[in-house]
Amino acid sequence: MKFTIKKEDFKLGNERLLSDYNKLIDGKAMGLITNQTGVDSAGISTINKLANYKKAKLTALYGPEHGIDGKAKAGEYVQSYTHPSLRIPVYSLYGATRKPTPDMLKNIDVLIFDIQDIGARSYTYISTMNYAMRAAVENNKKIIVLDRPNPLGGEIVDGPVMEDKFITFVGVDNIPMTHGMTVGELAKFFNRKINADLTVIPMTGYNRSMIYQDTGLKWVQSSPFIPDITSVFCYNATGLGEGTGIGQSDYFKWVGGNGIDSKKFANLLNGAKLPGVIFIPETKGTKGGVKLNITDYHKFNPAKTGIYMLSYARSLNNFAVPKSENEIVMFDKIMGTAIIGQSLERKYTPQQIEAQYEGNLDKFKLEREKYLIYN
Repeated sequence: MKFTIKKEDFKLGNERLLSDYNKLIDGKAMGLITNQTGVDSAGISTINKLANYKKAKLTALYGPEHGIDGKAKAGEYVQSYTHPSLRIPVYSLYGATRKPTPDMLKNIDVLIFDIQDIGARSYTYISTMNYAMRAAVENNKKIIVLDRPNPLGGEIVDGPVMEDKFITFVGVDNIPMTHGMTVGELAKFFNRKINADLTVIPMTGYNRSMIYQDTGLKWVQSSPFIPDITSVFCYNATGLGEGTGIGQSDYFKWVGGNGIDSKKFANLLNGAKLPGVIFIPETKGTKGGVKLNITDYHKFNPAKTGIYMLSYARSLNNFAVPKSENEIVMFDKIMGTAIIGQSLERKYTPQQIEAQYEGNLDKFKLEREKYLIYN
């Protein structure tokens, strides 16, 4: 499906803050949670726009995982520092703390969030937003979320739903792997448990059937291994094998492992006729695997594809399934449940695995309706 959007019709939340919602910040001291993705349609940084806004004062910046410039490696400790030109603190929310501390918030009136998400539960920018909302409540601060598109669109919702027992920073609430919500919608969903003084500034000219390519926006590399929109779509498919030996390469566009016959793997996956994707056999050294060729970005289902990949990979090399015993392993944290690991252990087919989480997924789809902003 193709969309023709007039440039003046589509506006990001950050493009409406200073025109339609400026009363929320006028006369206030502002704190901004952002990174290199926090730009408007013309590529102008929200940091610069707020720093130059005369009716309010930007007094603090906060950076998520990978830092405010997006260059730190996954999981790498990020230091706080003073912004070289603005001379205001740049507080790290991926260093000594994941949640803004009272000291970090003492000089602001309102906390603003403007970061581009990639539509996957385990991508930690939405976890940073969740923790910031909690800190806002604890410190009696208002929080504003400047909405942005879910690059995967708002219609495909799939994968196991996070169970309470497995909630961590890589899965912060009861949502499925591919949730189909914008950050603004997620903020409203999160707020059912948090009760923050929250305002979401919605986009205009956006609807649920739009994927990122339909918006006309240029993709800004969101982290070191997400340089382009194809990596965004592949992330939730190829990044699920933590601890299994089945892993990704080529910026999430290839998946495989030792003991895998590339042609057999490709034949199994292509035989499943998964929507919007063709699998090309490609061996990398000792590892057999497949490269993903997305043929229809509107129909491609990352979470479903990832489940099929793991099931077929185990049928080929019988990898050891990570198990949570004394502590919860990363595989289960990413999955949000032990059900997937147990199903793989029993050598369930992909369809049998899907049946294990279908009920909770259907319940989530009904629950999320209350928090959707766009049709």
